[in-house]
Amino acid sequence: MKAHLTLLAAVAALFLLPQAKAETSRELRIQAEKALHRLYRNNSGARVIGDKAIAVLVFPTIYKAGFIGGAQTGNGVLFKDGKVVGYYNSTALSYGLQAGIQKFSYALFFLDGKSLHYLNKSGGFELGGAPSLVVAKEGFMAGMSTTTMQKGIYAFFFGQEGLMGGIGIQGTKISQYTPSE
Repeated sequence: MKAHLTLLAAVAALFLLPQAKAETSRELRIQAEKALHRLYRNNSGARVIGDKAIAVLVFPTIYKAGFIGGAQTGNGVLFKDGKVVGYYNSTALSYGLQAGIQKFSYALFFLDGKSLHYLNKSGGFELGGAPSLVVAKEGFMAGMSTTTMQKGIYAFFFGQEGLMGGIGIQGTKISQYTPSE
């Protein structure tokens, strides 16, 4: 019974999250470009990895809410060689000691074809099970150089607003989607 209530709370949280109006592909591209520039301006390590990446998936706004059960959602843009090559949705349900509501951005940097292929071949890319995923935290680049970057995917979280106990991407599902024109 408790599990059912928690799942119900998580699903309800998805619908209670602040929802922006449906974004057009142009609006989403502009938001993603601005978010990526903000990340590069504030994090030189992201710029270094971005220069090595073959593609970058940027989620400019993710909304997360929860109380024991939680949910998060947002839309993103995949850039390759500076061009838009796809649109994606990120959705997650979670369970644990958590409470609050938060808005944040994140970017995934794909450093090799194998990792990018995994995103494109899977019907729903699950970050918790992604091959060679590294979450770049504060001070991450201190021990990194362009020659020691060996993982396939690097994730950067940025622009956090609001109050939420914990942030993570385990179990996050990323699926292709088509925004309105």
